[in-house]
Amino acid sequence: MDWGKVIYVFFTLMSLTSTAGFLYEHSAIALFVAASLNLVSTILKIGVRNLLSAELFASSLVADLHLIPAFIYLEVAGSMSWAIALAIGALIANLFSIVLVFIESAHVREEY
Repeated sequence: MDWGKVIYVFFTLMSLTSTAGFLYEHSAIALFVAASLNLVSTILKIGVRNLLSAELFASSLVADLHLIPAFIYLEVAGSMSWAIALAIGALIANLFSIVLVFIESAHVREEY
């Protein structure tokens, strides 16, 4: 078992589910947790060397560039609607990232 892959997939899933949690319960704490977990996921993907590593990293950056401004809009501007809209974008980017993980896992299975 590749523990590095387990850890970065774990943080990717945690980012996805915490973003969904914010969309369910609109709170600044949930949004902060989602953004923090996504930042950790992005940092972990820097060292990944696999078939779709560039795409995984790019999708994580897209989610970061949605969640961080969403938190700023929520806390500074007080705009929940903008925060929700940006969080939906991050959710889509994280779903895309999970799909890429599935594709890469299927490709690795075929090689064995």
